[in-house]
Amino acid sequence: MIRESIPSDKNHALIVAAGVGARAGLDVPKQFETVGGMPMIRHSVERLSSHPDIDQIWIVVAAGQEEQLNQALAPLSCYKIVIGGATRQQSVYNGLVAIRQAGGARNILVHDAARPFVSHQVIDRVLDQLKNTAGAIPVLPSVDTMVQICDDQLDRTVDRNSLWRVQTPQAFDFFKLIDAHENIAAGQDASDDAQIFKAAGHIVSIVEGDEALKKYTLPTDFGGKEAEPMRQIRTGMGYDVHRLAAGEELWLGGVKIEHDKGLSGHSDADVLLHALTDALLGTIAAGDIGDHFPPSDPQWRGVASARFVEHAAALIAEKGGIIHNVDMTVICEAPKIKPHRETIQRKIAEILSITRDQVSIKATTTEGLGFTGRGEGVAAQAIATVSL
Repeated sequence: MIRESIPSDKNHALIVAAGVGARAGLDVPKQFETVGGMPMIRHSVERLSSHPDIDQIWIVVAAGQEEQLNQALAPLSCYKIVIGGATRQQSVYNGLVAIRQAGGARNILVHDAARPFVSHQVIDRVLDQLKNTAGAIPVLPSVDTMVQICDDQLDRTVDRNSLWRVQTPQAFDFFKLIDAHENIAAGQDASDDAQIFKAAGHIVSIVEGDEALKKYTLPTDFGGKEAEPMRQIRTGMGYDVHRLAAGEELWLGGVKIEHDKGLSGHSDADVLLHALTDALLGTIAAGDIGDHFPPSDPQWRGVASARFVEHAAALIAEKGGIIHNVDMTVICEAPKIKPHRETIQRKIAEILSITRDQVSIKATTTEGLGFTGRGEGVAAQAIATVSL
């Protein structure tokens, strides 16, 4: 999650999204085209911002695209916008200058918005490599026979063992990278930052890339489900119950509700967020809330249950998962949930960094039957759907 720290100790991520996507032949710039159920740019932002070692997200867009970006990312607020230049190199440099003006960073990850499915594992690998070197890039081997073409004819076969496919995010020592950009020869452009970094005399190390990091470029890349990575749909279910007691606060879905009784139990006893946590954990077979936050551990006494939901969401993101929707039902006679439903909906959407229409909140009673009917407690059910 985004965290506060001294600027010079920060890891920043710079997402390059200033192109118009002419080769893709779309009605909108390709970074805003829907891929995997959401605007392509949103995938990179959600995955980078949910990584525990990324402190700040910067996004470079073309002039006039600011509002389109904000709409694609709403309600996220974990990013800052920079206006790009005429070339990719100029756009990256504009982003680096903005970061320097804001206080600089320790390391910078430069990532192309056209590679939406970046995993926490690749981010881990490039950041770990920076402990030993000033630059690191993810690469994959070339598996096809490689040839050189001359005048539209086969010229010669090239040894594929020496050819590797370069991907992003590429990670660098921030101040060395901005120096390299400032010293680039006049009029020179580069298709990636590793070329600029190496031309400045620095060593660029390699780490293992990821086949899911394909670059969306041509019309066929946006041709439909068959053009997207094969993803598995997972569903998780959660159920929880807490006792109503005098003298306790009543928290439901991260919202404090005024009532003559509150919920008693683990942490702040938010029965709705506890059920949601179990549902999210269930999508990746990661046990239940008690495995991660034992009720016997005093450090969790009184803690806001949003912490538990954020933890479960982070575990999903680490596996490259996407949360598509959550559906929850509160079961009680009182208090009435409907007056608070939209507030709870907005709060859970904020916690999960998803849109409000991806969060469903319902309520029902048991018509006076059982412990909920007698007003002794509140129960909650939750279902979460993710893709991996």
